[in-house]
Amino acid sequence: MNPEPRPDSVEVAGHARAGAPVLTAYLLILITAILGMIRLGDRGESEIVGLLVVPTILFAIITLIGFIVVQPNTSAVLVFFGKYRGTIRKEGFYWTNPFMAKTKISLRANNLASETIKVNDLNGNPIEIGAVVVWRVDNTAKASFDVEDYEDYVKVQIETAVRELAKTHPYESHRDEDGGLDPQSGDPAALRDGGEVVTNELTAELQRRLNRAGIEVLEARISHLAYALEIASAMLQRQQAAAIISARRLIVEGAVGMVEQAIAGLEKKGVVDLDDERKATMVSNLLVVLCSHAEPTPVVNAGGVYN
Repeated sequence: MNPEPRPDSVEVAGHARAGAPVLTAYLLILITAILGMIRLGDRGESEIVGLLVVPTILFAIITLIGFIVVQPNTSAVLVFFGKYRGTIRKEGFYWTNPFMAKTKISLRANNLASETIKVNDLNGNPIEIGAVVVWRVDNTAKASFDVEDYEDYVKVQIETAVRELAKTHPYESHRDEDGGLDPQSGDPAALRDGGEVVTNELTAELQRRLNRAGIEVLEARISHLAYALEIASAMLQRQQAAAIISARRLIVEGAVGMVEQAIAGLEKKGVVDLDDERKATMVSNLLVVLCSHAEPTPVVNAGGVYN
């Protein structure tokens, strides 16, 4: 029979006395005790003084242990003989039961950069990915009692969440024939150009994993993203080829439009009378001039087209 899961710890407000009045009373009692022992010593009652020295020292030490200072954006978790007694969140000077264990937990925002890990993306390509996460403790009871070490827990869960994100998204999006993103591909947002979609998914996944430790994720973003070294060169060549094809397609489309305008303008103004063969020759020459990599070299034809 499996035991029932332990419920999550619930943070409650801890109770502590103001430290200044207790410190004043503590000093008055201590000074009175010391003066009393001095007077007893002057009267020659050294045996009584000897009996009072140890209790006075113990009183001074034990009472002093009960004082605690809580800094801004810091909390103190109170535990009395293994039982949770609440959390002090308000900054100030306090006194609590000297036998109360007091563990301070920072409530300030923490910035953590995960290590760069290598994992396969949705398409099976090995990639390197890392993230930067801003987090803080939201529930001190969970952070103290539900996980062994909440800081180490955060580090491990960040790496796990980043790895899971990379496995469920492609590095790059599919592109249509015009070089733009293909909305009909049906694939999840790409890691490289997914933007806020990927960021929000990473934040939500981290928050789900860190709820057990009482951690609030303030921000999470991918800080490093690249193909793994073994395929980086091949992928760079593919990207360059895709860029060249896209650029060439744009050049050809522009050249065709310019040729159409040139022929239409010549015929409209009656500059020349072009038959189909001369049009084909002009189109060929114009496309060579407009689409060529190198500087075109003009050739003067002194004869006719049919010669």
